[in-house]
Amino acid sequence: MIYHICGRRRSLHVDHPSGIQGPEIGCGTNLPDIYALLRPALRRLPAEAARGLTLHALELGFGRFLVDRRSREPDPSILGQRLWGLHFPNPIGLAAGYDKDGRVPEAMRRLGFGFVEIGTVTPRPQRGNPKPRVFPLEEDQAIVNRMGFNNSGLDALVARLSQRPRTGIVGVNLGKNRDSSDAAADYVEGVRRAAKLADYLVVNVSSPNTPGLRDLQRRSALASLLRPLVEARDESGGRVPLLVKIAPDLTPAEREDVASVVLDARIDGLIVSNTTIDRPAGLVSANAKETGGLSGRPLFAASTALLAEMHRLIRGKMPLIGVGGVTDAADAYEKIRAGASLVQLYTALVFAGPHLVTRIKTGLASLLSADGFASVADAVGTGQDRTAAKPNRSANRASQANATT
Repeated sequence: MIYHICGRRRSLHVDHPSGIQGPEIGCGTNLPDIYALLRPALRRLPAEAARGLTLHALELGFGRFLVDRRSREPDPSILGQRLWGLHFPNPIGLAAGYDKDGRVPEAMRRLGFGFVEIGTVTPRPQRGNPKPRVFPLEEDQAIVNRMGFNNSGLDALVARLSQRPRTGIVGVNLGKNRDSSDAAADYVEGVRRAAKLADYLVVNVSSPNTPGLRDLQRRSALASLLRPLVEARDESGGRVPLLVKIAPDLTPAEREDVASVVLDARIDGLIVSNTTIDRPAGLVSANAKETGGLSGRPLFAASTALLAEMHRLIRGKMPLIGVGGVTDAADAYEKIRAGASLVQLYTALVFAGPHLVTRIKTGLASLLSADGFASVADAVGTGQDRTAAKPNRSANRASQANATT
């Protein structure tokens, strides 16, 4: 069966193998999952080339053909909340790493995301580590990458952000150049230049692919780094939220240090967590042996456990964003009950496609309602509260299935 994508007429022709042309379907109706049709071809390409092709397609406006009209419908009110003075229509966001240069934040938002994070961006353009540097683990629904902050630099990103309509929430993930001798200066430059263009900023000190970067999470180094960044943010003329993204591989002592430092430094939130250098038991893909950060389904347990621990250590004094291994609505719900006010994903999109965003939102709304929560905010951290109603997992799974079929 061959699908002819509509153009100005916004319709889709379906041709049957018999040669009989099928009906014309309006582009606003529920279209077939076109990503599922394209993915076999994308899998034949090197992973990084496939990503580049999808980015270019989104720039050309083809994103509207990848999802159906449900993705453009208003989100259920139960999913909305205000954080940092911003209204998030739903808690599901795109994690940093896909749109490194701010090329398609609005296109990604139109896929149904409640917010989009772009980057990681460094002050100067950077080529990153040698290719190949992205390795899919198909059997494990995971990816190993050692990209190394490849990006076009702050000049290119700032130019694009200056032209974008401020119609949705876009965060900017900041990093340091690999050859920089002054990490604080790199991050300060990022904060100063992006503060008035981003809805929130992220200090990425947790990628495993830039030598020495994770050392910045140590107590004294982190305190010394965050102080000038908060000052730069305050001097920018606005008070854009400033978040820190941490690694899932922190020791118990390092977790306590991070919590203490970010509270003292007046940081606005944490993103938990980045990719892991660990290789959980049970991985079957040959690519699991590749060096780099592991993302996807195998990261879920460790990142969620760290999220719950940081929620306890932070004592509810700042919002947390949970990321790592989210593949369905139940995963997103578990992150929220572990302490996340917002949830991000990226790797799961590679395997499931953009329809996943709407499925997660629909299922999450059903899970919240089934447990008697009036909003996402009401459910945050309740998995750690012994006095909170415990969810009926079997009933929730059933309601999720009903909501997503």
